[in-house]
Amino acid sequence: MCNNLTMAKQKLSPTAAAAKKKRDLEYAKTPYRKKCKADNQRRRRAAEKRGFKLKGMDWDHKDGKFKTVKANRGNDGKGTKKEGK
Repeated sequence: MCNNLTMAKQKLSPTAAAAKKKRDLEYAKTPYRKKCKADNQRRRRAAEKRGFKLKGMDWDHKDGKFKTVKANRGNDGKGTKKEGK
């Protein structure tokens, strides 16, 4: 089995790419996302001060612990369609 699987970049038309960029930015600026980002930065700085090595790790707000970026995506393997319902 091939070990170097990577996700290909989405092939979008310039119009679709601009619309996606606008949507993604609007979502990133919501109060919830701003709160999560600030909380992540606070926890990360505190953990690094205590000596934790956090390269490649993100704070998982649902589980309350640091996880790899890979493990912190897609609702723990269940996908995101039904997340939050």
